[in-house]
Amino acid sequence: MGKLSRNERRKRRHLRIRRKVVGTPTRPRLCVYKSLRHIYAQLIDDSRGHTLACASTLEPEVREKIKSADVEAARLVGKLIAQRALERGIREVVFDRAGYPYHGKVKALAEAAREGGLRF
Repeated sequence: MGKLSRNERRKRRHLRIRRKVVGTPTRPRLCVYKSLRHIYAQLIDDSRGHTLACASTLEPEVREKIKSADVEAARLVGKLIAQRALERGIREVVFDRAGYPYHGKVKALAEAAREGGLRF
């Protein structure tokens, strides 16, 4: 077995995190995914396997305010996911960083979601 790539190591960390982090209908999982160009956030009810709300840098209201998927874009996505969660009556979530370090874009998204009214 050779050396694992950076993304394979991240996926292993994510699986390790997912053993403990489970979303319920009352407290869904706020999952973050980063691609090279965009950042995505979803609220997931793992008991049914449903996505309750989502936000990303692909959406027009975020796209018109940003140039690239940087920390500021992550803040906008965090605010948007918090707003959509509150519209659905969701106040508490469990945060799933998906194996990414809690730093930079992931941290900015989480802090913006907290400022938007989510508790985790």
